[in-house]
Amino acid sequence: MDMTQRPRRLRYGASLRKMVRETRMDKSALIYPAFVMEGENQREEIPSMEGQYRYTVDQLMYKIEELLNAGVDKVMLFGIPDHKDEWGSGAYDENGIVQKGFRAIKERFPEMYCIGDVCMCEYTSHGHCGILNGQEVDNDRTLDYLARTALSQVEAGADMVAPSDMMDGRVAAIRKLLDANGHQNTPIMSYAVKYASAFYGPFREAAGSAPSFGDRKSYQMDYHNRREGVKEALLDIEEGADILMVKPAMAFGDVIRELKETTHVPIAAYNVSGEYAMVKAAAGQGFVDETAILCEIAVSAFRAGADIYLTYFAEELARCMDKGYIG
Repeated sequence: MDMTQRPRRLRYGASLRKMVRETRMDKSALIYPAFVMEGENQREEIPSMEGQYRYTVDQLMYKIEELLNAGVDKVMLFGIPDHKDEWGSGAYDENGIVQKGFRAIKERFPEMYCIGDVCMCEYTSHGHCGILNGQEVDNDRTLDYLARTALSQVEAGADMVAPSDMMDGRVAAIRKLLDANGHQNTPIMSYAVKYASAFYGPFREAAGSAPSFGDRKSYQMDYHNRREGVKEALLDIEEGADILMVKPAMAFGDVIRELKETTHVPIAAYNVSGEYAMVKAAAGQGFVDETAILCEIAVSAFRAGADIYLTYFAEELARCMDKGYIG
């Protein structure tokens, strides 16, 4: 048959396929989300997230070393306090669990880049992401507490803060307070497009952050909406966000692509707990090849336009890159 164009020509051989790849990844784009809890010498496996643990600060150091040895040099901390109250005071306490974690990491592993999740749901007795006014989260009243949380994390050693609460105006409030305290060069990675998603279920068990009443649909986004995500993203950029995040990643590739084409800042995607748990459950039953699936899911986020990838599979992905499965 006489054919001038044969796309298959570029698929013969692994070396050629890798040379002409349109989507590339490397370890510098990976961020590992870690759970840190009060206590000593404890590591608790999270039942709904096989292979993931809650660590006391001393045990977290072993995980940090393991990550660095794999080539993953960025971590985001989520705190699990012993005490919760209506005001979420553990979030902005200079001796809070996340703050202790950052100080310990920076003392022992200064090369690890530390990112603070800025929210209150893990710390409030009611499980919502802000200060309540009756049965509603008071948006404007919450902003000061979020800014104080971000500042306390930076002063404890965080290199970047990432507000995940979805309150209107929180990026501006955080930027203002950080700047006023001499932290003009600390970047903000905003959870700009965070959907009210069923994919978060295992995380809420892991962090003990499920709301005690109602849900979060009045502040997290409706997953039917894409253009609203662009609006949220543009507002956060105006307020000082340096990086935008889409969460969850797997079901929202169209939104990642939309932000990539609409904005001019780096785009992060969070491969969340439910996505992780689904892969683990299917692989455990022998229905899928775990390594192949986690690589394919990760590449799909980068193909959509992500520059940064938060995932509980960070260490596994780094090792897959070493073996040439992806990259």
